[in-house]
Amino acid sequence: MAKQLKVTLLRSLNGRLKAHQACARGLGIRRIHNPVTVNDTPENRGMINKINYMLKVEEA
Repeated sequence: MAKQLKVTLLRSLNGRLKAHQACARGLGIRRIHNPVTVNDTPENRGMINKINYMLKVEEA
């Protein structure tokens, strides 16, 4: 089984760059403080790194 990451949005997407909003949508994030579990892949890691200033990431 692939390693999983628990990703939680801590800051609003309002007023962010469109690319950063797209990264959040790509990770499946919908609301603040609503954790989402994603596979630990290079693609997901890249999206997480791009918007890391508004995320909390934990091993799941």
